[in-house]
Amino acid sequence: MGWLWAIIVGFVLGLLAKAVIPGKQHSPLWLTTIFGIIGAIIGNAVARGFGIDETPGIDWGRHVLQLAAAIVIVFLGDMAYTAARGGRRRRA
Repeated sequence: MGWLWAIIVGFVLGLLAKAVIPGKQHSPLWLTTIFGIIGAIIGNAVARGFGIDETPGIDWGRHVLQLAAAIVIVFLGDMAYTAARGGRRRRA
């Protein structure tokens, strides 16, 4: 069940990060989900460093850190994806 939650959380965080970043991102949905999963892992590590990883109730601080990390990872990952693709857009 842990992997399923990781995929769901990564998907949601990736989509939220894409919505926050201005402009159009060119990375596919599966890659955005992976970026979101990585952002969640990094956000959890930072929250653990601040000592807010396990608090009673909803961990708003941890969720904010996860989203912030996902925004950075999606932004940098999309830049790397675009550079790897040669900066070209596919024509239909």
